[in-house]
Amino acid sequence: MLRLKPGALVAVFDGTGVEYEGIVAETHGRCVTVRVRARTVPAVESPLRLTLAQALVKGEKFDLVVQKATELGVARIVPLVTHRTIVGAYSPQRLERWRRIALEAAKQSRRTRLVQIEEPQPVRSLLEPLHEPALFCAEREGAPLREIATQWAGAPPRRLLIFIGPEGGWTDEEIAAARRAGALLLSLGPRILRTETAGLVVLSMVQFLWGDL
Repeated sequence: MLRLKPGALVAVFDGTGVEYEGIVAETHGRCVTVRVRARTVPAVESPLRLTLAQALVKGEKFDLVVQKATELGVARIVPLVTHRTIVGAYSPQRLERWRRIALEAAKQSRRTRLVQIEEPQPVRSLLEPLHEPALFCAEREGAPLREIATQWAGAPPRRLLIFIGPEGGWTDEEIAAARRAGALLLSLGPRILRTETAGLVVLSMVQFLWGDL
C-alpha cells in the first residue's frame, strides 16, 4: 500500500471479517488515508473453525507452519510445549514475529480475519479439559482420517482442535492423556512426516472434508 499513489483503488480489512473498498486519498510517510466507498463481508473464511496446537520446533520451521496454516484458513494457533520439545529459550519477540507472519499471510491469501496466535502452553493445558472435538496426530495407535470421519457422518464438526507433536514424537503418557480427554488418535499412514509437514497435511484434509476446499 505504501507504493500506491492518490486515486488508486484498494481493499483493506479490519481483522474481524469485514473488508472495505476505497480510494487512496493521500499518503504521508508510512501513513495512508483511504476514502471508503463500500463495506463488504467476503465469503473467504472457512465454516470450520480450526485450532492448530503445534509443538514448538527449532529454527525457523515454526515460521513456516504459521504462514502456511494461515493460508489454509486456520483460526487459532497454539504453540505447544511437550515432554520432547527441543527449542531454545522462548522470548516474546518470537510471538510478535509469528503474528507479523500471520498478518502478511492473511493479506496474501485475501483473508479478512486475523489468526489468533497464543503464548506457548503445555499440551495438558489444552487437554484438561477438552472443550471441542479434537484430533491427536500420533504415529502409533491412531486411525486413518477416513475411519474417524465415519463417526461424524451425521453431524460434521464445526470446530476442530488438531494436536501435532514434536520432532521426537509424543510420550506414552501424553498419548494416554489425550485418549482420556476424549481426543481421537489420528494416523497419517506408514510414512513418518516431519512435524512441520504433518500439521499442514491434516489441515488440508479436514478443510476438504468439512471446510471449504
